[in-house]
Amino acid sequence: MGDPSNGSALSFFSDKSAKIFVAGHRGLVGSAIVRKLRHLGFTNLVLRTHLELDLTRQNDVESFFATEKPRFVILAAAKVGGIHANNTYPADFISINLQIQTNVIDSSYRHGVSKLLFLGSSCIYPKFAPQPIPEDALLTGPLEPTNEWYAVAKIAGIKMCQAYRIQYNWDAISGMPTNLYGPNDNFHPENSHVLPALMRRFHEAKVKGAKEVVVWGTGSPLREFLHVDDLADAVVFMMESYSGLGHMNVGSGKEVSIKELAELVKDVVGFEGKLVWDTSKPDGTPRKLMDSSKLAALGWTPKISLRDGLVDTYKWYLQHVEQ
Repeated sequence: MGDPSNGSALSFFSDKSAKIFVAGHRGLVGSAIVRKLRHLGFTNLVLRTHLELDLTRQNDVESFFATEKPRFVILAAAKVGGIHANNTYPADFISINLQIQTNVIDSSYRHGVSKLLFLGSSCIYPKFAPQPIPEDALLTGPLEPTNEWYAVAKIAGIKMCQAYRIQYNWDAISGMPTNLYGPNDNFHPENSHVLPALMRRFHEAKVKGAKEVVVWGTGSPLREFLHVDDLADAVVFMMESYSGLGHMNVGSGKEVSIKELAELVKDVVGFEGKLVWDTSKPDGTPRKLMDSSKLAALGWTPKISLRDGLVDTYKWYLQHVEQ
């Protein structure tokens, strides 16, 4: 591939009939990437459900790559879950993610993939990382204990991409998104993240005609959110324009308090009752913002405002969840 520090020798956009394997195409991230690629005119996407290809099985993955020989790979497949799931199934979170990554990255290299993008998560960073969190904060302190098993696996994925680049001069890159939301999100009443959880709660309260909705904490913590379609846009941008050794943060660069978020979701959903804060419940980390200035310096910035993204997500929720 030439010198990996000087960009990929093969333009991602040069051949829209090139075979692209999107691993995890049914999830929040993978489905957004597939939508984006199809919108841009890519015609040869290779997609497999878990039943069709179990990425934890090395022989199956090896056989798939030997047969299909994709030119590009975007690795969005992972076992994910909230705090409860991470605490309950730590062995699953570390072993399944390590297996998926190792099998896909190694087989991609061995079967001639031109470029691979590995996607991780902002939880790779230390619990008390500086704010906003720069890429070089990685491995500078202890992780958040509730998701360290998942985080360790994702860190290993970043390092694996770097190792293959160093040893084989192979074009493997990594992107670390901030908190994502959008179509195909998880709206489960217990296992979902804060934004889809709030949307579901306000919607159900509106349908029942409830007078109030109780939200945990004080509402003061600050969080960053990125619409998954913006992430998909960043993925395509990185496939075309980035080929460095270091992983790249992908965020909106904008913070919103949980209180502001709740008021915004309430407004978008159209719930007219009262918002009550249960301050006896924990707030969690006061602030979690990623420094995405490196990606911005290359020329990528998000386009979807939080309000527009919430309107889009609520439309999808009404069509797919409330059936």
